[in-house]
Amino acid sequence: MDTAADAPRDGGREPGPAGQADPLDGFTAVIPAGGSGTRLWPLSRSGAPKFLHDLTGSGRSLLQATVDRLRPLAGDRVLVVTGARHEEAVRAQLPGLAPEQVLVEPAPRDSMPAIGWAAAVLERQDPDAVLGSFAADHVIGDEPAFHGVVQQAVAAARTGALVTLGISPTHPATGFGYIQVGAEAPVPGAPDLRQVEAFVEKPDAQRAAEYLAGGAHLWNAGMFVVQARTLLELLEAGHPEMVRTLREIAAQPDLVTSRWDSLTRIAIDHAVAEPAAAAGRVRVLPARFAWDDIGDFASLAALLPESAEHPGLRVLGPGEHLLSDGSTGLVAAQGGRMVITLGLDDVVVVDTPDAVLVTTRERCQDVKAVVAALQERGRGDLT
Repeated sequence: MDTAADAPRDGGREPGPAGQADPLDGFTAVIPAGGSGTRLWPLSRSGAPKFLHDLTGSGRSLLQATVDRLRPLAGDRVLVVTGARHEEAVRAQLPGLAPEQVLVEPAPRDSMPAIGWAAAVLERQDPDAVLGSFAADHVIGDEPAFHGVVQQAVAAARTGALVTLGISPTHPATGFGYIQVGAEAPVPGAPDLRQVEAFVEKPDAQRAAEYLAGGAHLWNAGMFVVQARTLLELLEAGHPEMVRTLREIAAQPDLVTSRWDSLTRIAIDHAVAEPAAAAGRVRVLPARFAWDDIGDFASLAALLPESAEHPGLRVLGPGEHLLSDGSTGLVAAQGGRMVITLGLDDVVVVDTPDAVLVTTRERCQDVKAVVAALQERGRGDLT
């Protein structure tokens, strides 16, 4: 399991794919790096959340892979917003970033204050700046397709729209929010642009199946592209005091310690996206690349190849501490001990130095409750 100490220590400055366009003028990649990934406990902890780990076997943490993916579009214009607890690890994994390119939140206030702070910083530098907000812990396939959609999104954002990337659903997922897609709304440089009718909360299984069959809904992956001043204008409609405070912090960074706790804890979806959609200000680009937010061990298993040495198993990390016979599922043997599975179907075994999780893929969503139970028992040292 890669941590800040043992993950590759460069800033993701590899050149983009052959033929990749130059970085987009005036575009900055904003990467909110927060959360604790409780459904991936005990790999993901509050002190070392999932974005700091290599969960795909690529040799890069999810954070590093996110920066790598955005470099061809943004060049050196990258801002990472993270918590004080993770600042040291983030800087260690991304030493190519200048000190001012890591915005450090004194305490978590959800996604809107984090992204809004970045927008206020960019607005001071260039009122026409366009930002793209992309979470640090997502996995995206077909990067050329991703780059093409973001290029369209930047063109659309320059018209004053809030643009989101909607993922074409592959199954009736109940763990994601959805975007209800409306009429075509193309602009120069963004021929695939559509109107957003509404953002829809996570549905039950029946409603999710209806969304999939109807073809008018996309998964909401929380990826937004917008001019910095437009985002602050939209936020100001419902939260004027937050915008005033964020602009003050951007002008005087030392104020962040004393003013941060006054900001409302709210997600960008509720603060801006939903009311802006109701006002007709949001557009969506259907994105047809593979995407996953690795929300639990079941989704992680789907991303890993089957082990050649252990048929039927997906193995995270080196396999020298694993013996298996007749088992299927996912094993992460990272506690330094031998892990043996015999005749178990769809098992999930995660062995770390201080905790062992044994469950099934069917019960993966319940791991979050284990973290809560440990905290109730006073074992926050394990979470």
